[in-house]
Amino acid sequence: MRLLPKTSTYALRAMLYLTSAEPEQKFVPIKQISDNLNLSFHFLTKLFQILSKHGLVISCRGPAGGVSLAKSARDISIRDIIFALEGADFFEKCILLLPNCSDDQPCPFHEYWIKMREDLKNMFTETSLDELGRKIKNQGLRLVAT
Repeated sequence: MRLLPKTSTYALRAMLYLTSAEPEQKFVPIKQISDNLNLSFHFLTKLFQILSKHGLVISCRGPAGGVSLAKSARDISIRDIIFALEGADFFEKCILLLPNCSDDQPCPFHEYWIKMREDLKNMFTETSLDELGRKIKNQGLRLVAT
């Protein structure tokens, strides 16, 4: 089951990769991220363009180029990344993507999804890249399929 769209899932993995990259590596080549996470280079390039427009990453061309977080990992929440890619109304949408789903015209999941999406929105707002990046480093968590 996929809770988040592929765009947000891949972007989260890539941003976490940047967060856990070696500190001396200012800019990480997109090709390196693509290869290490087994993600499409072209798809990642498009994702980073969107994230750059939202002030979450910066890019640099050239032999030492690549992408880097635009601000501290402590200042980037998971919600920031999801909103950049999916829109600020992501947690307001019907889980079945039915238009006009509301208390007056609910879908079968409506009452459950209202609670769940609020909990998710709060968790994603309160969770920073830094927090998850530390878990990756300290607990050896993975970002790739095995």
